[in-house]
Amino acid sequence: MGRQERQALLRLAARSIRRGLEEGRPEPVAGPLPPALAARRAAFVSLHRAGGELRGCIGSLLATRALAAEVSHQAFAAAFQDPRFLPVEAWELAGLHLEISVLSPPEPVAAADEEALLGLLRPGEDGLILEEPASGRRATFLPLVWRSLPEPAAFLAALKQKAGLPAHRPVPGLRFWRYRAEAFAAEASVARLLEEAADGRPDGSPGEGMEDEGRGPAAQA
Repeated sequence: MGRQERQALLRLAARSIRRGLEEGRPEPVAGPLPPALAARRAAFVSLHRAGGELRGCIGSLLATRALAAEVSHQAFAAAFQDPRFLPVEAWELAGLHLEISVLSPPEPVAAADEEALLGLLRPGEDGLILEEPASGRRATFLPLVWRSLPEPAAFLAALKQKAGLPAHRPVPGLRFWRYRAEAFAAEASVARLLEEAADGRPDGSPGEGMEDEGRGPAAQA
């Protein structure tokens, strides 16, 4: 994905948060879209405070709609529907920064047990999905989580804990998938992105119009 498409998605995410504050819904996405933004892709949108503290992160592991529509919906969800946080308020926009992760399709990891998995993980590259079939418990960590948990054992333990499983005791029968992410962040705050968008939409940026009503299951990173 080129720089122009990335910038268009970041500005779209910012507009979706503003639309959420004003109208309680995501920013509509109009067609036709550039091929990179029209392709069906799964994505997560993360919000961070200026110091790097997480403020919200929601996304989908399944590609169910155009990437532009996916980013618009997940930006709205990250700002207002992440159950770990209170909804974003307007005064916060000057100190919030966006990061978007566009995911590759998940692939099964052929690991006989957790110990084998640790030897297969690629720190800094792999996003990981964990599932316990017996209980249906499931959780994921994006590749960006390696920044705070660089050791595979700690990464896996924290993911198990997130899924509601014992962090430091082997759990039989776990299934794993991994994926990669094309991640990009805005240096400017959400408020600044909105100011830039108001100055004129760049070529390739999705504009307002008919909304893509596709839906996909949401997940937290």
